[in-house]
Amino acid sequence: GLMKQGMNVTVVHLLDTLMERQLDKPAAAMLQKSLAERGMTFLMEHSTAEILGEERVTAVRFKNGTEIPADLVVMAVGIKPNTELGKSAGLYCERGIVVSDTMQTITDPKIYAIGECVQHRGIAYGLVAPLFEQAKVAANHLAKHGIARYVGTVTSTKLKVTGIELFSAGDFTGNDQTEDIVFKDAASGTYKKIVLQDNQVKGAVLYGDTVDGSWYFQLMKDGTDVSAFRDTLLFGQHHLGDSGHNPDTRVASLPDNAEICGCNGVCKGDIVKAITEKKLFTLDEVRAHTKASASCGSCTGLVESVESLLAHTVGGDYSATPKTKPLCKCTDYTHDDIRHGIIQHSLKTMPAVREHFEWKTPDGCPSCRNALNYYLLCAYPTEYMDDAQSRYINERAHGNIQKDGSYSVVPRMFGGMCTSDQLRAIADVADKYQVPTMKVTGGQRIDMFGIKKEQLPAMWKDLSAAGFVSGHAYGKAMRTVKTCVGSEWCRFGTQDSTGLGVKLEELTWGSWMPHKFKLAVSGCPRNCAEATIKDIGVVCVDSGYELHIGGNGGIKVRVTDLLCKVATEEEVLEYTGAFCQFYREDAHYLERTAPWIERVGLEKVKTALLSDAANRKALYERFLISQKPAQIDPWKARADGAEAAEFTPIMIEA
Repeated sequence: GLMKQGMNVTVVHLLDTLMERQLDKPAAAMLQKSLAERGMTFLMEHSTAEILGEERVTAVRFKNGTEIPADLVVMAVGIKPNTELGKSAGLYCERGIVVSDTMQTITDPKIYAIGECVQHRGIAYGLVAPLFEQAKVAANHLAKHGIARYVGTVTSTKLKVTGIELFSAGDFTGNDQTEDIVFKDAASGTYKKIVLQDNQVKGAVLYGDTVDGSWYFQLMKDGTDVSAFRDTLLFGQHHLGDSGHNPDTRVASLPDNAEICGCNGVCKGDIVKAITEKKLFTLDEVRAHTKASASCGSCTGLVESVESLLAHTVGGDYSATPKTKPLCKCTDYTHDDIRHGIIQHSLKTMPAVREHFEWKTPDGCPSCRNALNYYLLCAYPTEYMDDAQSRYINERAHGNIQKDGSYSVVPRMFGGMCTSDQLRAIADVADKYQVPTMKVTGGQRIDMFGIKKEQLPAMWKDLSAAGFVSGHAYGKAMRTVKTCVGSEWCRFGTQDSTGLGVKLEELTWGSWMPHKFKLAVSGCPRNCAEATIKDIGVVCVDSGYELHIGGNGGIKVRVTDLLCKVATEEEVLEYTGAFCQFYREDAHYLERTAPWIERVGLEKVKTALLSDAANRKALYERFLISQKPAQIDPWKARADGAEAAEFTPIMIEA
């Protein structure tokens, strides 16, 4: 990840091989070689003595006296149980609280302990699956059955390191009593090692090709005698006849106690039961109900097996993607369900929405919090209190954060127009705050780059004094109205496109939308303002104005659809406001007008705006109502002291 950001990365490791707990030396050497070829540097058998620097890190010094320069230090040191509470209670602790096979502390049998804080037979487990096994044993004894014993958990690790699949399980180092079956093809980046003892699998390491990892792990857990197929063992399950050729039969052949997800201790039987009893039909539904592959995400191959298991269990009804996609994983309800429910049941706060729809998480996630905040703001513009914490950082800070952490500032220029005094004010602000880069944007505005976050309120105050308001270049909001000079100057112009563009921007600025929203007005069919790739485009003609909707000039270019033709500027404003409100009320959060119209159909939009004049006027009226609180300039408010903590640097005393 750091390398992809353009950083020079050096890995410092205490031992002579990488990932010594997951890989043997040949596999570790292949991994190191592959990463080195991608530009990563390694310092093996190096122990860090100190991190150098005053206000920030400058170098790392090692115990052998050498040092290397550094701007960032990332420490992958794992976790260690905090045994202080156990020790203070008089319990014997080593790496963790030492427990017996019945999960009782060896100090006091009346005290039970399970999980990461315990040490059993010299091992402290950091996974969820062993905890479940330990909990069953503890519960067995607490219920006074007194027969269960915990003898340890055979664990496996499946990882993807920069695109390289890795798998290991059991004792893959071996000893004098074990035998190794090894395959190595360095050129193709494949390595397999199976450790056997008495014709039973005791450990495995797979590098590059990990498809059969779950099968080897199951053989190891079951203590299966592999003598009958030992000669083909290394080549995987698909060499054992039909079992494995077809993914359905391969998964179906697994026993119910075959572990699918090691993190959460989910077996095949758990998944089959959930599918049949809860009538699950999608992979996401299986994840939501069983937690299979919902934690660390390292069991990618096993998730694919779950997908095959779904197909095998429910047959032709299986779908890898939901038929109706929920808003997010916190709920089974769709965007439309939520929006309709908010209005129908007068839900006016996010907690009320989550409670009514029985959210699976108490506080939601970044996806649903942002969506709910917008839906409530749209439904109750004069009542709902906008939740800044349920917005992206750009919208919280009212500036576009750049790759170096600085911000850009884009003042609004209505219709692309600007006076000499305003240009002079922008130049003065740029000089005062030492703006390193200024650029004229495609939306006919001036963008100032490289602004520190703490400078923003003061800069906004100066811009506000010059008559500027926020350009909302950072938000899911109305951005710009691009114009050509029109009939005032151009000999081809048919109407005053610039004047109309100013009126449109004065009408729509400040409006929060499901996604960014752009307009344009071209003074004639030559379309110099590119109106036919905007969310709303107005093309002036001799007899009036053509209104176009649903265009997009981004990654997937879409030309607008013609909505209608009107005769007056007043009609342009009414139809534009009504369309904006219909889009605001009907589209899903983060859905541009182009995919929205493709999803719902152009006829639905025409019916709402053209066939029903009363509905159009009602939409326009609701838009005007929503604009009253929206057109309070956020820059001026923050320049006057609002949300001051957002722009105050965090100071840490030494």
